[in-house]
Amino acid sequence: MKLAAIDIGSNAARLLISDVTEEAKGQLNFNKLNLVRVPLRLGFDVFETGEISKAKINKVVETIKAYKHLLSIYDVKYLKACATSAMRDARNAQEIIRKVKLETGVEIKVISGDEEASYIYENHIAENLDKEHSYLYIDVGGGSTELTFFAEGKLMFKESFNIGAIRLLKGLVEEKQWDEMKNYLKLGTKGHDDIIAIGSGGNINKVFSLSKRKEGKPLTHELLKDYLREMSSFTVEERMKMYKLREDRADVIVPALLIYVNVMRWAGIEEIYVPKIGLADGLIHMLYEEVKTKRVEVV
Repeated sequence: MKLAAIDIGSNAARLLISDVTEEAKGQLNFNKLNLVRVPLRLGFDVFETGEISKAKINKVVETIKAYKHLLSIYDVKYLKACATSAMRDARNAQEIIRKVKLETGVEIKVISGDEEASYIYENHIAENLDKEHSYLYIDVGGGSTELTFFAEGKLMFKESFNIGAIRLLKGLVEEKQWDEMKNYLKLGTKGHDDIIAIGSGGNINKVFSLSKRKEGKPLTHELLKDYLREMSSFTVEERMKMYKLREDRADVIVPALLIYVNVMRWAGIEEIYVPKIGLADGLIHMLYEEVKTKRVEVV
């Protein structure tokens, strides 16, 4: 069964197309057929002006039109499309949703930070790991960070904070917001030792790629701090050249690293696994359940 998810984030819009098959004993296999990313950078408009510009609205519509062509080529019948932090904050979000629906037929749902954390948790990575440890999902986006804590075989908390790479880049995160996140984390993870982090988001995936670590091997807190120190000492242009980064990655990777480093420090975490999962993957998992229970319409 071919399924697709569109994730319209604060930095980029992603289309994930997956083929889901059910193996013996009911085990599901999610095979990624295509992942397309367009750097719309909606957060750069929203977090400063409160709304998305006309030029960016047109780009959103054209991006969804292009994605629709791909859905047709892959013969995808079911789609889930969601938008996160930038659209949550945009005054003209409903206008954009109406325009996209009118011109493409795609219905975008703006999800809350709590829902975003839930969808990321839908990947159930922690359930396949040993029960000796506790696990903290850390998903860093352009506009927000979602934290989901899994311990003693169950979900302990999920929380979203308006601390994201673009907001930090633009100087829009206050000290009290950092304190709020720190206090919440320290209280929520108190009494749990040996916590392991599970990281998602384009920036941690890029750092993992740069580290040349083997798949399934973790990055250490110390290594992330080293990357943060090193990358912070270069300009965006120098980062693009040295690490072969696109501009839309080179500017946000440093503030994103700062968030991962701080979260790991406050929760006393030494290692972070990067299984290349994200919101779009969680949406595919959720969509599969909806299709199975006939709670979804054909695209």
